Amino acid sequence: MSHPRAMVVAQSGGPSPVINNTLRGIVEAARDLDQIDTVYGARHGIEGVLKEELLDLSSQDPSEIALLRTTPGAGSIGTCRYKLKDHQQEDFDRALDVMAAHNVGYFLYIGGNDSMDTAHKMSQQARKRGMDLIAVGVPKTIDNDVGDSEFKLIDHTPGYGSVAKYWMHMVQNANEENAGSCPADPVLVLQAMGRKIGFIPAAARLADPGREMPLLILLAERPMPLEAVLDHLHDRLRRHGRAIVVVSEGFDVGGIGEVKDSFGHTMFSSSKTTVAQHLVNMLNDRGLPVKGAARGNVPGTDQRHAMLLASTVDLDEAYRVGQEAALLAANGTSGFMASILRNPGTVYGVHYDKVPLELVAGADRSFPASWITADGCDVTDEFVRYARPLVGDDMVSVPLIDGRQRLSRLSPLFAAKKLSSYTPQADRPAKKISAT
Repeated sequence: MSHPRAMVVAQSGGPSPVINNTLRGIVEAARDLDQIDTVYGARHGIEGVLKEELLDLSSQDPSEIALLRTTPGAGSIGTCRYKLKDHQQEDFDRALDVMAAHNVGYFLYIGGNDSMDTAHKMSQQARKRGMDLIAVGVPKTIDNDVGDSEFKLIDHTPGYGSVAKYWMHMVQNANEENAGSCPADPVLVLQAMGRKIGFIPAAARLADPGREMPLLILLAERPMPLEAVLDHLHDRLRRHGRAIVVVSEGFDVGGIGEVKDSFGHTMFSSSKTTVAQHLVNMLNDRGLPVKGAARGNVPGTDQRHAMLLASTVDLDEAYRVGQEAALLAANGTSGFMASILRNPGTVYGVHYDKVPLELVAGADRSFPASWITADGCDVTDEFVRYARPLVGDDMVSVPLIDGRQRLSRLSPLFAAKKLSSYTPQADRPAKKISAT
């Protein structure tokens, strides 16, 4: 690309406390890159591209861009769960038409494995059309499920360190309450996000690396009969008089009335009941070997927007991976995802690299089986050594005005639309088939 061209940045999937700092890293890096002209933020992910809703990020007040560091969630430019499927050729054509109409030469997509699939398909579609479009993936997911189980493609994803820190502190404080109120409430069941992968519930062990708490961690990767869960729990109750159970939202307890999103993933917080409630009901119906009752606590989306519990390490790495993605794009490196790799040695450090999108598009990492204890109710010290550096040693400092957080507020500076209005294919009413 001999002349500067515009860049479109979009976000997809569930947000995180640090997703906006990745966006900030991209925007601030682009200011110093001659190859990049205006940076646009697609409003609500790929849907914003299809609808030609492009927010001018280059013209925003720099102080508001800077505030993205401590503004959680994805409210700055929005996110979506719209999936570009292979048969939706109209959507692909429309996306590329919008890019061409606004002289866009760079497309950066922040998200998880489904988002990497979208970035990969956009790269392929542009190449098929003969269009000079650089597509780069930017990793983000609190689940930490992007990449490979050997951690060679990416060590961890921005967002995970913060949710791990959230659960570290959550379990620390829950243990104080459980210890104090155990004559009446001896069992506390906490449900963690993470769908079918155990990195988030496993982070509960960071609250107690010395293994002094009566803590059980139940991962979706290690199913067990509910009778076995009862046996493990009753053992702890007999020994300690109380117990804390951290259970993955994807742990199999039978039907919970699951609700699916457009990616086909179960939205556990939208289902008819929860795994935690199912366990609480079973424990109270069966009776406990000590007096009192089981109680449940199901943290919701606060796990992914609790800025005051964000990891400072996570914030810094999210920013750096955004910078790396902008550099990859400016250097003409299309079809890759920016990556974070851990340096060898006992002192924690990382470096930034790239990985082909085709290796991470739509692929799920697994939680290593070797990190689950033999009884299936805990995680090993090896996991603790992996996760501990990601939560950092400090609490994040946030700007306050009149006692409230000062969050970034971007101005609605949208690019003038050049194409006709468009309804994404998956959002159109289903055609009725008339009887013959």
